[in-house]
Amino acid sequence: MSMTGLFFGSFNPVHIGHLIVAQHIYYEMGLDEVWFVVSPQNPFKASNALVDKYERLHMVNLAIAECPYFKSSNLEFALPEPSYTYNSLQVFKDNYPDKSFALLIGSDSLQNLHRWKNGEDILRQQEIIVYPRPGFPPDGKYFSSPNIHISDAPLVGISSTDIRASIKNNAPKTFLLPKDVWEHIDKQLLYVS
Repeated sequence: MSMTGLFFGSFNPVHIGHLIVAQHIYYEMGLDEVWFVVSPQNPFKASNALVDKYERLHMVNLAIAECPYFKSSNLEFALPEPSYTYNSLQVFKDNYPDKSFALLIGSDSLQNLHRWKNGEDILRQQEIIVYPRPGFPPDGKYFSSPNIHISDAPLVGISSTDIRASIKNNAPKTFLLPKDVWEHIDKQLLYVS
């Protein structure tokens, strides 16, 4: 599959689970690159839990600095908020007409595609690589679409929500974060309140 994977997320913060899944899919699907697309505001998530989008982009850059086939993208920073994947995909295609893109999403997101803006259009128009998420087996009406590619990426039970809560409770799960990301969070006192 000669294409670039688009891994959208709040990355609040980026953790090793994101990196494990992205690396596995990169090799498994033979992607050219994986771009971590930092979303300023996901329409399904509360904004009060988000640190500044530039902080999150910086942490992604710290996390992927040693990996030549990972890139970061702030494309959504220039788009209206909240960020809708359908709109962002159109801008990616307009800005990079020489590239083909595959959307990387968890099995939980695919099962909720009916809630997305133009979700059915995304399913018809876009190659989608689905990785497993705890509690969301790869079944349901969307999984049989010809544009869906099921990854056998490891099931990673790490969540940014849990990491933020542990930092706030002074019990940081430092081994779940790339070292440079944890050092930045600690230095900047992110997620402590």
